[in-house]
Amino acid sequence: MSKDAGLSGLAFGAPLICVKKEDEVIMLLRIPTCLNVAGRLCAAFLCLMLLFPSPPAMAAADRSGDEFLTGYVASILERDLKWERDSYILKIVNGAATITLYKEDPMRQEAADKQLRAIDGLNGITIVVKPADAAKPEAVGSFMGITGQGEAFPIGDVFRPLIADPKQPQFFVSILSFRSLDARYTLASVGFGETFGLYRFFGSREGNGLQLSLEGALFAQFNLSAPSSDLINADYTIGIPVTYRYGDNSLRFRLYHQSSHLGDELLLSANHPERINLSYEATELIYSREWREWRVYGGGEYLIHKEPSDLKPTIAHWGIEYYGSKPLVWNGRPVAGMDMKSMEENDWAIDTSIKAGLEFGHPNPGQRRLRLMAEWYNGYNPHGQFYNNKVDYFGLGVSLGF
Repeated sequence: MSKDAGLSGLAFGAPLICVKKEDEVIMLLRIPTCLNVAGRLCAAFLCLMLLFPSPPAMAAADRSGDEFLTGYVASILERDLKWERDSYILKIVNGAATITLYKEDPMRQEAADKQLRAIDGLNGITIVVKPADAAKPEAVGSFMGITGQGEAFPIGDVFRPLIADPKQPQFFVSILSFRSLDARYTLASVGFGETFGLYRFFGSREGNGLQLSLEGALFAQFNLSAPSSDLINADYTIGIPVTYRYGDNSLRFRLYHQSSHLGDELLLSANHPERINLSYEATELIYSREWREWRVYGGGEYLIHKEPSDLKPTIAHWGIEYYGSKPLVWNGRPVAGMDMKSMEENDWAIDTSIKAGLEFGHPNPGQRRLRLMAEWYNGYNPHGQFYNNKVDYFGLGVSLGF
C-alpha cells in the first residue's frame, strides 16, 4: 500500500484539533508552569538521593527479607563462584538458606559455605546433595529435558519478558516528548496487560520447562498537549504463547491477534486522518541466550491474515538486555534493554527502542516488582494505523509486575 494512503490529512503527531486564540494562549502559559513543577520534583528527587544514599547491600539484607537474600546469594554463587544457574536449587525461609546440589562436589560445597556465612542476615546454611531424578521422584522419561510432571497456573514464565519492546504485554505508564513530522507534543503512553500461565511441564533442572500461557494487552496513547488530553489510538492484543527453557537458552512461540482503533476526539477533529482498519493475526518465534547478567535474543514475525490486505507480512526482531544483580539506589537493581525491529512494509528500516533504569522487588517474572525507566525510541510508529509514520520520542516510565 502507499505509505501516504489515508494519512495525508493528519499524521500521528500533527495538530489534532483547532482551538481559539485564547485557548492557545492559555495552553502556552501552562507549559512553563508544568515544566517548572516537573523541574522542582526532579530537583527534590535528586536531593533525596544525595541525602539518603542506598545502604550497602550487606547491611540491607537484614531489612529486605528472604527475597533480597535469595537474589543476593544467587548472585554470589553464579557471579563469584561461577556456578551454573541450573546446577542447584536455592531456597531461603526466615533467613535460613537450603542449597540443593545435583551431584557431590566437596570443594564447591566448602567454598560456598565459607563465602556465604559472611553475609549479614543469613541465619544458617544447609547444603544437601540430591540427584535430579530424586528431586522429582515421579518424573518419567524426558524429551528435550522435559519431565512428566507439571503444574497448573504456574507463577511467571520460563521466557523472560522483553524489557524494551514497546508491545510487550505489561502494566505501565510513560510520559514522553513526542515528535512526528513537523509536530511535537507531550504524549502519555499507557499499557494494561499480562501473561497468565495455564500449565507448565517441569524440566529436569530447576527453572527449565515448557509452558502454555494466555496473554492480553491494551496499548493506548493520549495527547496531553490537547485541552482534553485526546485519545489518539488504542491497540488491543490477545495471544497464546508457548515458551521453553533449557539452561540459559529459551524460546517463545506465539500466535496472537491485534486490532487498532482511533480515538473519538481524533476522528471528530477538523483535519482528522482517514481511518484504516488495521487488524491482523501473526505468528512469532523468538530465541534468547543468557550469559551471566546479559541476554541476547532474535527472531521474527509473520502476518497470517491481515487488513489492509496489501500489508507486507514479514518482521525481523532482535535485541540485547542487561540485568544487574547489585543494588544501586534504595535497593534498586540496574536493568536496561535495546529492542530493534525491521519491517518489510517499511523497506527493512530499523526501529530502535531503548529503556534503562532501576528495578525494585523480585527479579523473576510473575513476582511483584516495579521499574523506573528512562526510554527513547526512533523509527516507524509502533502503534496503530500510523505504522508508515516516522517518529521519535523520549521520556520516563513506570511499569509494574504482578
